[in-house]
Order: sequence, then structure tokens, then C-alpha cells
Amino acid sequence: MKRLGSFWIFLAALVVVAVAVALVNPHAPSAASRVAHLETLVRCPSCEDLSVAQSTSTSSLAVRHEIARLVQSGASDSAILTRLESTYGASVLLSPPTSGIGVVLWLVPLLGLVALLGVALRLARRR
Repeated sequence: MKRLGSFWIFLAALVVVAVAVALVNPHAPSAASRVAHLETLVRCPSCEDLSVAQSTSTSSLAVRHEIARLVQSGASDSAILTRLESTYGASVLLSPPTSGIGVVLWLVPLLGLVALLGVALRLARRR
């Protein structure tokens, strides 16, 4: 019983520290960090499975310049990704979208793990 009380005290302290850190450090990311982050999310148009941050091809350099220009103009990250997707197609994003058919791509592995866990539990109960 004493362990349970210690756990709740530890958990409360952890929440207080997390809230304090969030309140003390609410800075927005710099333009350079936004550009670097966006470059890791976008696939090189002429390469296979490389982000524009990793590639040195001329098409990836053009995309990098476009990302930097859009960040400097004040566009949001989602607006930049949407614009790049409309220009280069849906395959330009390295991760599948979280809406439409992209939801299926996120859910199938999760459902597979749940099914595998269910089978493992059944086998464990039979033994």
C-alpha cells in the first residue's frame, strides 16, 4: 500500500514538472528549425526513399528553396506540405496522410498487432 502512495506522489511531481517546463519554455520554433523539420518530411522528387534533407539532387535543392521561401513568407507547416503535395503529388510526403485512405495505412499495422496479441492470449489460456 505504501508503494501505491509513493507512485501517486511521483506521478503528481512528474505532472507538475512537465507543466512547469511547458509554461517556462513556450517559444515558437525558429524559421531555420521549421525548414529543417519540413525538409525531413518531404521526399525528394527524383530520388527513391530519400528526404530532400538527405538528397543533393537538383530537384531536392529546388524543393528546399521552395520550403525556405514559404516559411519566410509566413505559411504554416500544413499549408506548405499541402502546397508541395498539390505540386508534386501525394507521394512527395514521406509519411502517409492521417485522413482518407492514409488512415488505413496507419490502422492496418495496429490492427495486426491487436490480432496477434489476441491469438497469443488464446494460446496462453489453452495451455
